Amino acid sequence: MRLGVLDVGSNTVHLLVVDAHRGGHPTPTHDDRWLLRLAEHVGEDDLLSEAGEEALIRAVREACAQADELGCEELLGLVTSAIREAGNGLEVLERVRAETGVDLQVTSGEDEARLTFLAVRRWFGWSAGRLLVLDIGGGSLELAAGMDEDPDVALSLPLGAGRMTRRFLPAAASGGRPDLSALRALQDHAEDRLAPAAKKLRAVGPPDLVVATSKTFRTLARLTGAAPYSAGLRVPRQLTADGLGQLIGFVSRIESSALAELQGVSPDRAHQVPAGAVVAQAAMRALEVPFVRICPWALREGVILRRLDSLGGV
Repeated sequence: MRLGVLDVGSNTVHLLVVDAHRGGHPTPTHDDRWLLRLAEHVGEDDLLSEAGEEALIRAVREACAQADELGCEELLGLVTSAIREAGNGLEVLERVRAETGVDLQVTSGEDEARLTFLAVRRWFGWSAGRLLVLDIGGGSLELAAGMDEDPDVALSLPLGAGRMTRRFLPAAASGGRPDLSALRALQDHAEDRLAPAAKKLRAVGPPDLVVATSKTFRTLARLTGAAPYSAGLRVPRQLTADGLGQLIGFVSRIESSALAELQGVSPDRAHQVPAGAVVAQAAMRALEVPFVRICPWALREGVILRRLDSLGGV
């Protein structure tokens, strides 16, 4: 069957279409995204602006048209931290449903972690043993650990690369060089938030494999020498703590506008690289992780796999 997943995140609205069946490998057939930066449309009153809502409706309408044209039998829609945390988020989703017919489901941070963990488990298989999974999004950092397909511990912290950029690194957000004192303040903040989370994750036992997903981790790995996307999904990629430390030294001394010109860096997310790198380093230090393997599957694939599992014998 052909399934579509519409993921409304803090930065982008992402449509992924796959051909899949229960027990089979989901094969991507279409991938498109719209850069909305919805989190930046949430004001000090914690309300999503009218402009942000209108942009969301347009993107969802375009995604629906693409899904229909491609013959999707089902379109699974979800929203994460930006809409989840907006004071008018539920009202916005109701208007989106009225305008487009798409019922976007609010996904909790913990369920994001669980769905991502499922995707990673299926990608690496049972031979990977006990997994520890890290995922840095625009608004939050998800962490999960366990032996099974459902993790023993699933956590979500408000340490997303976009959120931390807006809070600590406004100079980078505007294309400039991040302030060194602000980077240190971000590091202290991330370490404080991660300390109790790391204690919970370590309590389930030492991991056999530590895995990172998300655009942020893929970019950091690419900047430290991992193979480019064009090399294929199955090429092993990793990010080491030593390489990450060297990268932070580099990105702290370069304007984000120049960083956007480097291979492997999306121009629309270049300003978030310094914050993402600091959060990644803080997480790896708190969990005493020397390196992470990069997994190409994450939340969207987890949504697809859970839906396929629910079909029973179909």
